[in-house]
Amino acid sequence: MDVVNLERRASVLRAIRRFFDERGFVEVETPVRIAAPAPECHIDCPPVATGGFLRASPELQMKKLLAAGMERIYQIGPCFRDGESGSRHNPEFTMLEWYRRGATCRDIADDLSALLESLGLSAASSFTRLSVRDAYLRYAGWDPWAEWDQDRFDFDMATKVEPAVREAGGGVFLDGYPPEAASLALVRGGVAERWEFYWDGIELANCFTELCDRDEQLRRFEEARAQRRALGEADYPVDMEFIDMVPMMESAAGVALGVDRLVMALAGAKSISEVRVM
Repeated sequence: MDVVNLERRASVLRAIRRFFDERGFVEVETPVRIAAPAPECHIDCPPVATGGFLRASPELQMKKLLAAGMERIYQIGPCFRDGESGSRHNPEFTMLEWYRRGATCRDIADDLSALLESLGLSAASSFTRLSVRDAYLRYAGWDPWAEWDQDRFDFDMATKVEPAVREAGGGVFLDGYPPEAASLALVRGGVAERWEFYWDGIELANCFTELCDRDEQLRRFEEARAQRRALGEADYPVDMEFIDMVPMMESAAGVALGVDRLVMALAGAKSISEVRVM
């Protein structure tokens, strides 16, 4: 650990809270131990001996708060993922998530740009926006919309698209995903309203215009569960309370941002171990 970076981290956390408090967001705290994580391939939540799982994200619990009527919320807290360790990964990490009712992923992109500029990372005017379709046509030589292939999409993202984004440097919004890669995002006009933000090739944030269709969300969860079972991954139960509350969000958008990676970018650190107590 680097004591100077830990002091910088504390300063960044204060600045993040100030940014959202000044914009009318309410800071919330949701459970770290949950009964039913969102089923996503290759994201594994550590099981708890007494029951449930440590969360990989507070996403479902925060969306329940939107459905209950809260308008603008944010949370900074610990998250966990099994099997993830390295210079940019740790089994325990810190996530910042914020959500807005009546917003789209475009509004959240404006929030993120203003937040990063306020932290001194870069002027928002210097950020690049690149569509996923253009990225795959340019760097991988195929169109995922014309011939969907999950394995090929994931492989080319890691080996062709993200290296090209890294070479471009600075801030890049990779925007508009194929419907099959929508996750929990709304699909409109054949495109999932989802973006990921990279800084010097490192993914910092993942954003959705939220899906608010109960039956479609349940279908996607069941499809993801089937994929996890086929891969020999743990089969998580479906959070039916969340499913039933999905339509009550009406319309919303939200984003998850890795705090450790953000501090790494601000500090010029090469490893997550330099910016948090391990």
